[in-house]
Parts: sequence; C-alpha cells; structure tokens
Amino acid sequence: MAALTHVYTLDYVARMLGETLDLLEAIVWNDDNLTYGAIVTVYTGQNETITALTDDGIEELTNMLADARRSPQDWNRFLEDFVSDQQIIDRVKEKGPRL
Repeated sequence: MAALTHVYTLDYVARMLGETLDLLEAIVWNDDNLTYGAIVTVYTGQNETITALTDDGIEELTNMLADARRSPQDWNRFLEDFVSDQQIIDRVKEKGPRL
C-alpha cells in the first residue's frame, strides 16, 4: 500500500464534483459509506476538525453518485438511504438528479 501523501477537503471535493457540501457531509457523516481510510479527519485546532477524502475516497464517492443517478427513482432512493436530514434531501431534490 502506498503512503498517503495528500487529501482533499470535503469543501474542495464538493466544488470539484459540482455537488453541494451539505450533501457530501451527509454521505460521509457515516464513515461506513466509504471504504475504511477513504475519509480522513484533519484537526485544525484543539476541538476543531474538517473532513477530507483520499483519492480513493473521491473515486468511491464519484462512482456512488453516478450509480445513484441512473434514474430519478434510484436517486430518490439513494437520498433516502444516505441522507438523514430532510432539509438537505429537499434542497438536493430541487436541483434534480442530473442524469
């Protein structure tokens, strides 16, 4: 296994993928949604952290979102399964599934 030399903040990943930050935060909030080690917590202060992803994490997330967008039904099911905050679901649904 290669040594980890860099990670991408979740905010940057959201901009790279054209996704909303709150959607990605909701997905990675449960670290079981991506492979162990794909999500990295970066401490920026004593009680302050930000979430970052490895290259593998970005690839997994990209594939997960692409699979979910196969149809509007798949997209709605994905949101219901991976996002627990109804306000986030409503905001994301307003933008549509981006097929």
